[in-house]
Amino acid sequence: YGGADKEWHLAELNEQPFDASATLTFPETNRIAGNAPCNSYTASMSVPYPWFEAGPIAATKRACPDLQAETAFFKALDAATLSEVQGNFLILSNTDGLSMVFTAAD
Repeated sequence: YGGADKEWHLAELNEQPFDASATLTFPETNRIAGNAPCNSYTASMSVPYPWFEAGPIAATKRACPDLQAETAFFKALDAATLSEVQGNFLILSNTDGLSMVFTAAD
């Protein structure tokens, strides 16, 4: 899978800086996992790269001040249908204009 060997940090959501912390990894074939602003999560991947279809997303249930950012993150992750890896950038998008730009962890 494209980008499977890196931990990705969300930098932008729909061309706006994403100020909370959210990560995405591909720990094994057909799985994604990471940390959203408040909770850790995992989901299945049902399509091959470059397509993207994650779900259902299973997350822990901790509350924190960034729940609004977390909701936006999960909604966008659920809506993404295409992934593209360009060096240290991973871009998730869809035909409705969604754009999630992740950078690789050092």
